[in-house]
Amino acid sequence: MSSMSREQGRDPEAVDPLRRLVGKVVEVERVVSEADVLTFAEITRDFAPHHVDADFARSTTLGRRIAHGALLIGYASAASSAIGEQTTQHVVSLGYDRVRFLRPVFIGDTIVIRYEVTDFDPVKRRTSAKIEITNRDGDLVAVATHLLQAWVAR
Repeated sequence: MSSMSREQGRDPEAVDPLRRLVGKVVEVERVVSEADVLTFAEITRDFAPHHVDADFARSTTLGRRIAHGALLIGYASAASSAIGEQTTQHVVSLGYDRVRFLRPVFIGDTIVIRYEVTDFDPVKRRTSAKIEITNRDGDLVAVATHLLQAWVAR
């Protein structure tokens, strides 16, 4: 702690705007559309038939097409952006850790992305968040941890 901070009797960690994000929750609801899946396939060049070929998908044990797991993480980005709008700091994503796809998400499913800031590292000026994605039945379909970093301008 600097002498100026000690003299003012303030803990610099307590006033960091990013610390105030801890405990904040954002929920984003989204319908997984066929257009989203096909556009994502085009962008990523991932044309696996269980994503894009309805006839093939009908012949599988799932019986219909599923969304790309990485598309779900793309949807989660909307939630992290919404959290970022709740601070005066400019933040950028450092990435997603411990990503797991637990159940299939089908075209036409409504999903809810729940983003909860769980921790703040004052030294690195970084938050950690728990992401849970559920389907319309409330089943957990994907989870991840997300890191947001304060972006310092020169």
